[in-house]
Amino acid sequence: MQQHQAQIELALDKRLTAQKQPGSQRLVEAMRYATLGGGKRLRALLVYATGEAMGANPVALDAAAAAVEMIHAYSLVHDDMPIMDDDDLRRGRPTCHKAFDEATALLVGDALQTMAFETLCDNSLTAAQQVLMIKRLAQASGAFGMAGGQAVDLESVGKKLDLNALQSMHKLKTGALIRASVLLGALAASDYDDETLQRLERYADCIGLAFQVQDDVLDVIADTETLGKAQGADIALNKPTYPALLGLEKAQQKAVALVEKALGQLAELDFDTQVLAALAQFVVKRSH
Repeated sequence: MQQHQAQIELALDKRLTAQKQPGSQRLVEAMRYATLGGGKRLRALLVYATGEAMGANPVALDAAAAAVEMIHAYSLVHDDMPIMDDDDLRRGRPTCHKAFDEATALLVGDALQTMAFETLCDNSLTAAQQVLMIKRLAQASGAFGMAGGQAVDLESVGKKLDLNALQSMHKLKTGALIRASVLLGALAASDYDDETLQRLERYADCIGLAFQVQDDVLDVIADTETLGKAQGADIALNKPTYPALLGLEKAQQKAVALVEKALGQLAELDFDTQVLAALAQFVVKRSH
């Protein structure tokens, strides 16, 4: 994890260094602030773990890992704004709109989203591979992925959702980009088949949902300093969560059960999945 976390930081830093081009240096500074501010880098780690297990080109994996982290960073910047979740802290620091201003934060999200797709093309893969990867990331980010899930989340404030509705929302909001991260790593390799992609997709669906369940659990049991963001934020906003629906203990059990299902999918693959298995365990053992 430490090796790849350092690798993605370098990849992002390189791409977010201000070039001698016309434009706002303040915007670039804000983009760097939002993107290079730490974090688990789980999505990048999933790109690397999948791609390396399948023999993908390291340069292509850097591009894909940086692209998904840019999309993730943009989503956090927009989520934190007053018109969305209205948060003051992210990763232990003031959120982007607090450190800069709301207009700059809005543009940071816009610029990171477009840079992600430019970055994704920064490799020597075939045109067919690049098109597939661009399509996957676009689908995961849009109205039928992350953005759509966030819209459902906002529409659900103050409402009671059943378990199926809650899972459907999080499969879009959180799970779509995690699924895309795994699949981008696989698509960067040249040797894969439909069955392998399907098993990886099911693995990703399980850990994506487990990640969100654990997030909801940590919102209840962790403190603000450990989380790096306001503890109890979901409760304060009256959002539907797994602990609220299932109870804390059953929510924790659900996260563990989802990881077991994910590991079952990995067991059917014919390449070394130890790192992917370790990342699945990390999802439910993390403290922030």
